[in-house]
Amino acid sequence: MTKLFTHRLLRSLAAVFVGALTTLAFAPYQIWPIAILSPALLLFLINNQSARSALWIGYAWGFGQFASGISWVYVSIDGFGGMPLAANLFLMALLVGYLAIYSGLFSWGLNRYFPSNNLSRFFLAAPALWLITDWLRGWVMTGFPWLWLGYSQIDAPMGSFAPIGGVELITLAIIISASAITYSAINKSWSLLLIPMVILSTGFGIRNVEWVTPNPEKTTSVALIQGNVDQDLKWLPSQRWPTIMKYTDASRQNWDADIIIWPEAAIPAFELEIPSFLSNLDSAAKMNNSAIITGVLNQSDDSKYYNSILSLGVNPYGDYTYDPNERYHKHHLLPFGEFVPFEDILRPLAPFFNLPMSSFSRGDFVQQNVVANGRHLAPALCYEIIFNEQVRQNITDDTDFILTLSNDAWFGRSIGPLQHMEIARMRALELGKPLIRSTNNGVTAVTDHKGKIIEQVPQFETAILKAELTSTDGQTPYRIVGTWPLYILVAFSMVIAFINRRKETLA
Repeated sequence: MTKLFTHRLLRSLAAVFVGALTTLAFAPYQIWPIAILSPALLLFLINNQSARSALWIGYAWGFGQFASGISWVYVSIDGFGGMPLAANLFLMALLVGYLAIYSGLFSWGLNRYFPSNNLSRFFLAAPALWLITDWLRGWVMTGFPWLWLGYSQIDAPMGSFAPIGGVELITLAIIISASAITYSAINKSWSLLLIPMVILSTGFGIRNVEWVTPNPEKTTSVALIQGNVDQDLKWLPSQRWPTIMKYTDASRQNWDADIIIWPEAAIPAFELEIPSFLSNLDSAAKMNNSAIITGVLNQSDDSKYYNSILSLGVNPYGDYTYDPNERYHKHHLLPFGEFVPFEDILRPLAPFFNLPMSSFSRGDFVQQNVVANGRHLAPALCYEIIFNEQVRQNITDDTDFILTLSNDAWFGRSIGPLQHMEIARMRALELGKPLIRSTNNGVTAVTDHKGKIIEQVPQFETAILKAELTSTDGQTPYRIVGTWPLYILVAFSMVIAFINRRKETLA
């Protein structure tokens, strides 16, 4: 019994280490082969284990992955939560422990229903179950699809699959490759190593396929204002107008840009509090044949609060008037940052659950593009850019660019903002649209339609990014059909796997 317990403990500890290694596959490290090696080692660790043992090994792998991969969340909890160290660590452990459930569920399901060491387990069941548990993690309780393995391949050969089936198709390719490696190692069937080689070669081979066409007649100059406003000072009443004028003065120096873009909630006031200022800014932008897009907070007539995007200057909305119905309102809100689940219970417990601006309402899932100076921009506020299906459905035939405004100042000098930018780049590659990302203190950057960063300013500095972007014509296959074909394949794989299992049982 002691020997068995020690054996299980060692496998679980190994799984924690292997899961933690996964972080190195993502920004800022981007050692992308680890994204293939890590799940391959997980499959090896759970091989020939009971479903219960596999559950704990898979859970340990997920705990290691998220303890290291989302360590940046602790920066926000510690810096702005107002709680003692023990409480901070407890909350972080709860979050990591919850997210680890999904890799535990994958491992348990695989060993419970497909325990045999055969091709069906590795090439049908494992890839399908991985995508199913990933999907669940991206949906349950509004979802947290951070660190999906496919994001690690943005600069790797497999990244070429993104315009075809999105980040999930890349993840599928990763798990098939990992399964081939593990199956080959266990069964000494080395010929199956051709599978990851073919996948990588295919990705490399299609990297130059042009799914969309740049339109040189639709070139737009943009100026992104990175204010680098201290998060501790931003909402102090004494800092309201100094902050507003910082952005205003920077904009006046860049009226030659077609579109000037401020970050998420750049204006530290509700829109209804400063209509005269916004009207004057709107007029100034019109006089200079320019437009300004900014993040702003809104309050509706029924006292609901929204995190919004406002377009001023040259646009089809006419002269500025306060009309919350003409704004983009954030749909996917950040749990605890912008809304508190079970708030009647949690808010009285600790200051962390009463962070400023933590009582927002949701906008619609699909909303009209923001229009500025004749260009249509599909918006995603901060956290929303990680939800690929929402961004996809907000792209129209008229969309020129993907626009994401953010404020990652909550996460300091951690790896969080760099991972966030990596995810945003994937949206550009999937949808074939240049991406504009304006933030308070970085990463402020623009990409081309393949997700390649073409201009970027340093983090943690007051800076202005100026760039020329070219709109694209056409649609990627992913934009047209989304991931439905992929999940039909997943369902088909599961059916075939269960049929094979039944045949094996009856044999």
